[in-house]
Amino acid sequence: MKRVKIFADANLTVGKISPYLFGSFLEHIGRAVYEGIYEPGHPTADENGFRRDVLDLVKELNVPIVRYPGGNFVSGYDWTDGVGPKESRPVRLDLAWFTTEPNEFGTDEFIKWCRTAGVEPMLAVNMGTGTAKDAARLVEYCNHAGGTALSDFRRANGAEQPHGVKYWCIGNEMDGPWQIGHLSAEEYGKKALETAKVMRWANGEETKGGRDALKLVVSGSSNHEMKTFPEWDRIVLEHTYRAVDYLSMHRYYEYDETRAHPLEDFLGSADDMNEFIGSVKATIEYVRAKTRSEKRVKISFDEWNIWTQSAPRREPLWKRAPHLLEDVYTYRDALVFAGLINTLLNNCDAVEIGCLAQLVNVIAPVMTQQVGGTLRQTTFYPFRYAARNAVGETVRAISDSDTFATMYGSARYVNAAITHDRKKREVCVFLCNYDGEAREAELELRSFGALRASEAVVLSHTDLGAVNTFASPETVVPVQAELPVVEGGSRVLASLPPMSWSFFKFEYRLAP
Repeated sequence: MKRVKIFADANLTVGKISPYLFGSFLEHIGRAVYEGIYEPGHPTADENGFRRDVLDLVKELNVPIVRYPGGNFVSGYDWTDGVGPKESRPVRLDLAWFTTEPNEFGTDEFIKWCRTAGVEPMLAVNMGTGTAKDAARLVEYCNHAGGTALSDFRRANGAEQPHGVKYWCIGNEMDGPWQIGHLSAEEYGKKALETAKVMRWANGEETKGGRDALKLVVSGSSNHEMKTFPEWDRIVLEHTYRAVDYLSMHRYYEYDETRAHPLEDFLGSADDMNEFIGSVKATIEYVRAKTRSEKRVKISFDEWNIWTQSAPRREPLWKRAPHLLEDVYTYRDALVFAGLINTLLNNCDAVEIGCLAQLVNVIAPVMTQQVGGTLRQTTFYPFRYAARNAVGETVRAISDSDTFATMYGSARYVNAAITHDRKKREVCVFLCNYDGEAREAELELRSFGALRASEAVVLSHTDLGAVNTFASPETVVPVQAELPVVEGGSRVLASLPPMSWSFFKFEYRLAP
């Protein structure tokens, strides 16, 4: 059996893990909202029409923040359509996804859903057909206490207290020609700067911000395959660096059978994501140096996932809540997905916000049936274990893993991330074995204290194409494994099945 050595020392850290690293995303697309989180008349629906069974799974996933309402949808969205009495809200054509939007669910419903789910809301403003004034008015509606037409309108709509929304995205993928109101980097940079300014003014902020200052995300490149990357990011940041807090990143991966080596290329996704983050880090640092700024803009990786974008569209135009982008995730997808999670952890010094796109039904870990039940897809499990256990800081994992060739370059057979929670005195190890043969991992975990294994979980299956369905919901599920033996308080030998994901948790006591 091949052995891989992985070394980690508690004093060699990557950075602190943000509490918002494992967030998610809800867009008005397909059945993400309607028949997803919101379905009045469902047997589990509460008085607001929120599906309690979905809320239970969101809480199980431990999602801390959710971005809304888009996505491509937001670039044609008038937020005023989605507030006020539901019977008077207009039905609109959604030109982003060629569906019909009833506007039964809008800003107030989303905030109420967030409070029920226990998540932080993250709103996006329209930079396509929208203006800086529209964005400022939405901030006023959400955050101003009262005494103005907009804030009193919110109160009349049932929200007496301000929503207090702190996190805001200034548009979405404005570098993409598919985006409604697509702009050049110069055009968007200038518009985003003015929008950030008036949004902060509407929030009552002074120039230096403060405890209640908004956290603003400016749109970066949609992916690193855009011809304008990274120039787009540089130009936009040079306009907005002092006015914003985050630069957004988006990236999706898929298993493409048309490639010469489809499996190897897909398994190399995590290493490619790491390179992409590295390029964005470098761009941010360049602009920081050029602007002579002491502030460090962070990354909001607010769209990432496995998504088969080549899948054909099967729904007619202008349908309400059609079955769009309802990818069925395989065991192979879950393995790559787990590697992407490791990449986020290993870049926690720069990536503070992460939003899995999306949360329910649309390329999502959770699926629902209309007036029926829910399903945990294969990707649900690696996300759940990371979101519930990856707390504190990421420790640098130094590995001698051998590599295999991919379209991106080379990728490691054993992909690793290690986290350390000093408060709970816990060390968590996340390992992906991308080899078709079993591996033995030799872990040297130093400077933590005397370690003791407390949990071992393995996700493994002989069929890479295996999926979970409503008829067979537990085809691919993690199982408890035998606890590894810790020698000398720091050395661990752990067996990694072929093509598998493993999670190990260790507790320690401090030396007397």
